[in-house]
Amino acid sequence: MSPKPAPFTYSDVGATAGEFPPGYDHFRLRRHIGSGRALFEQAAEHILGYGMQRGTGIFQDATTPVAEPGTELTVRLGLGPIGVSAPCRVVYVLDEPDRRGFAYGTLPGHPESGEELFCVEYDPADGSVHGVIAAFSKPAAWYTRLGGPIVRLIQRWFAHRYIGTIRPR
Repeated sequence: MSPKPAPFTYSDVGATAGEFPPGYDHFRLRRHIGSGRALFEQAAEHILGYGMQRGTGIFQDATTPVAEPGTELTVRLGLGPIGVSAPCRVVYVLDEPDRRGFAYGTLPGHPESGEELFCVEYDPADGSVHGVIAAFSKPAAWYTRLGGPIVRLIQRWFAHRYIGTIRPR
């Protein structure tokens, strides 16, 4: 019998797919990264293989090679020797013709409580491709509560870096 998975640290599981819940800091970034179906497909593969996390240097490990519901992954947040491992679980995977990616939610031990979406969107009307990061979160550890606005600035900086990992080849 396998052990029961750790519970999410928030009750609004899956809410990045719709209306963000009250009581959290909300963040959305949508940035044009290029055009063409080939770029969209390449970006989707990159995202689903944790390329955004790998590309920013925070990826530690995952229980599957590509994101799928229930995958547990750990990212490492911090600088140099000062950092913390942050466990997450994939909540859902987007696999739509013009929108692909995944969302993960926080598990016990993560310094934040909430959910984050990583996806790419293709607009068939003009062929444009956009990277999207959307999140709702609140502090879950004393040091993230103490860090307040600085933590939020770091999260936004990381969102821009995530999208920056999607480069046309």
